[in-house]
Amino acid sequence: MFKRLAWMTVGFSLAVWSRRVVRARIERYRPSQVSVRLTRSMHRAGERVRAAADEGLRAMREREEQLRRGHLPTGGHQPHR
Repeated sequence: MFKRLAWMTVGFSLAVWSRRVVRARIERYRPSQVSVRLTRSMHRAGERVRAAADEGLRAMREREEQLRRGHLPTGGHQPHR
């Protein structure tokens, strides 16, 4: 009798737990939730791209200034190619 009660308790607990897991997954993948997560993800990706572009522009300007200071003639005109 005790074994039967113990296994019924285990079965009931697993059923309750699995129901919670399934409901959480269903909620997570609802279209409204997917669109919210996709919007957030795209926003973060846009921020990373913008930061990378800003860093690239900063590095480009810095390198251009280094080249101008080191390689251009004193008159300020670029040599003809």
